[in-house]
Amino acid sequence: MGDKTRASYGLMLSEEPRRQKLWWHRLFMTLIALLLAGAVYFCVPPRAIEYPDLYEVSIAELQNGLDKGRFTSVDLVKAYLARINEVNLEGPLLRAIIETNPLALEQAANLDAERKKTGKRSILHGIPLILKDNIATLASEGMNTTAGSYALYKSIVPDDATVAAKLRRAGAILLGKANLSEWSAARGILASGWSGRGGQATNPYYPNGDPCASSSGSAIASAIGLAAGALGTETDGSIICPSSYNNIVGIKPTVGLTSRAGVIPINSHQDTVGPMTRSVADGAAILNIIAGRDGKDNYTLTAPKQIPDYMRYLDAKAIKGKRFGVPRIVFRNDTLLGNHPSVGVAFEEALKTIQSLGGVIVDPTDLPSAEEMIDNNNERLVGQVDLKTRINAYLAGLNYIPTGTDTLSKIIVYNDKHKELEEPEGYESQLAFLLAEATLGYNESYHQAVYNNHDIGRTRGIDYVLKTYSLDALVLPSNGNA
Repeated sequence: MGDKTRASYGLMLSEEPRRQKLWWHRLFMTLIALLLAGAVYFCVPPRAIEYPDLYEVSIAELQNGLDKGRFTSVDLVKAYLARINEVNLEGPLLRAIIETNPLALEQAANLDAERKKTGKRSILHGIPLILKDNIATLASEGMNTTAGSYALYKSIVPDDATVAAKLRRAGAILLGKANLSEWSAARGILASGWSGRGGQATNPYYPNGDPCASSSGSAIASAIGLAAGALGTETDGSIICPSSYNNIVGIKPTVGLTSRAGVIPINSHQDTVGPMTRSVADGAAILNIIAGRDGKDNYTLTAPKQIPDYMRYLDAKAIKGKRFGVPRIVFRNDTLLGNHPSVGVAFEEALKTIQSLGGVIVDPTDLPSAEEMIDNNNERLVGQVDLKTRINAYLAGLNYIPTGTDTLSKIIVYNDKHKELEEPEGYESQLAFLLAEATLGYNESYHQAVYNNHDIGRTRGIDYVLKTYSLDALVLPSNGNA
């Protein structure tokens, strides 16, 4: 080894201790910095969350809180999930919710980030909502669409229902699926609010009380703040009745104003989807988003090409000068309709309120066809034929059904074979399914019944009194049996 090489090697040896000192010094300073950062972190209090009153808060108030940073959509999702856990399967055992969205927190975080970056999409941006369990949502999200039945558990829908897709595009968070009367009360003579998957839902205001009709879970969820609002469906009273029983606002749209595509069907002539909320304003906010034409549902071709902004019409002054008819003959008999006498008292007070706002009460404005409505069999016949044909068509459109129940007849057999799931004691009835299965399709009797329904309900019913008495609206109690 030459002198130069030895000198170089000696230099390397002499530098090594210095390098080690520098390395330890840097490590020490890094640790000090980390400790100081940690001390600062733990000294800074966490962000104060000003949670709203979930019982009473409106969608507009939630949106205002989100805009001002009082809370985030993630905070809201956590709060609503905690609320569901308090009352659904614990405490009062309301059984309003069948399942929640496992991706809700992730979706909320994405919507929070989007709000900061580009602003909100609509008044529903980042707002958690509940859907009735007959409204399809993509299986990949982790929620089922079953109408409360194990026969459709883990089935795969081809797409979101149109109303669900519209809510997503508006930035709403689909927080979970609401319990319901199984198959939207179209299976048999069963208690309102019971389904095989969800159990027996009960009224939140009266222990073990009747929640009424098939959209009962949606009504309960809105009533006690399990979400900011919900979607229900109605074929015959299933939005209006549970809204009444659970003290909320239900908007039952005219058939065709909202799409039924992707909704498990019952009756193509009567099925409709509508908001169930704690206020008219919240209902209008949701209706703004879900209303409108849809190529997948030809009934929506009757909807306006341009849907009006329903929130613009939230003005009590608009009642002044409008004419309101009272068709007393259709609700006069409390025993027949199932109304409690107190409903009549409240109804009379409501009429006085309308008058105090300048509305004109025209009383009575009876429908010529009222007696026929009570005793006719047309609706039942149409409903039975539609139930079989429409459910079979829906099942045929699913991508996958693990149970193999791809027809109504197979669902009937499945229920009988799985009594522990679908026919526990007190919930055995499949009468409506059996009657529907026995129908012969779209024959002359069916078409005559459809015509009679239109004649009784529309031509000599609602349309007749609106025109004859120059009315703007009809008003009547909503508490009758569904």
